[in-house]
Amino acid sequence: MRAVRAIAGYAMRESLRRKVFLIVLVLTIGFLALYALGAWKAFQDTRAFASGTNTGNLDTRVLTGATVLGLAMFATLFLGVVLAVFLTLGVVRGDAERGLLQPLVVRPVGRSTLLVARFLAAGGVCGAYVAVVYAATVVITGLAGGWWPDRLVLPVLELAGAIVLVVALSLLGSVFLSATANGIAVFMLFGGGLVAGLLGQIGRAIHSHTLSSIGRISSWALPFEALYQDGLHAITEKTAGFTRFALDLGPFGGAQVGGWGLRLWAVAYLGIVGVLALAGFARRDL
Repeated sequence: MRAVRAIAGYAMRESLRRKVFLIVLVLTIGFLALYALGAWKAFQDTRAFASGTNTGNLDTRVLTGATVLGLAMFATLFLGVVLAVFLTLGVVRGDAERGLLQPLVVRPVGRSTLLVARFLAAGGVCGAYVAVVYAATVVITGLAGGWWPDRLVLPVLELAGAIVLVVALSLLGSVFLSATANGIAVFMLFGGGLVAGLLGQIGRAIHSHTLSSIGRISSWALPFEALYQDGLHAITEKTAGFTRFALDLGPFGGAQVGGWGLRLWAVAYLGIVGVLALAGFARRDL
């Protein structure tokens, strides 16, 4: 346990030395400032639109709040993935090529200890980052328009879980790929998972079995996308009527319920990826 703490601390100090966290902090503050301005203007404009037209049973406050918070969830997930990739893309092969791993993995640390420590460090940082940014966007949305999501805790837990899965996949890739190749691979997996999920939503809307199957298969192959969709659904879980219909037509409203089956599979998936990473690292010639 002492070795795990030492390696995790080393990883954090190295990130501080390279000013990774400083850059992340500056860019995150910029994102939150722009989001606050956008959310305030969105609520202001929709109030004017609602007062000048007959919106019927459409609750423009809920529609605006859910849409802008859905956008914030997507941006938060993307920012978390960027941080996860840059904390883990060269953990194994990248450090091995620079001659940094060989003195560590022989004595007294060992390969499995090093990999677990780096996972705990990166997963903890990225999960906390996503939770803080999401909480900030929820507060900004509530203050700007007086709208709060139906579920407060579940979305942040699932976003954090999605990021932890990306961290695990990036660590697995670092065992076999160079730093550059691993970074590209993880970003492409992330983008491909989101696109496949979007195709699944379109398929369900137009009753296309093929597109629906693509979305379903991708949610099992890359459960971080399904966790994001489940968290997205949770923010408007109790919304019904015409407002629900309008949200489903929007870019961030057509989310899908994952349920406990998805969450249990995500835990099992994390275990499978971890076992593959440990087995691959154990067999790798440094």
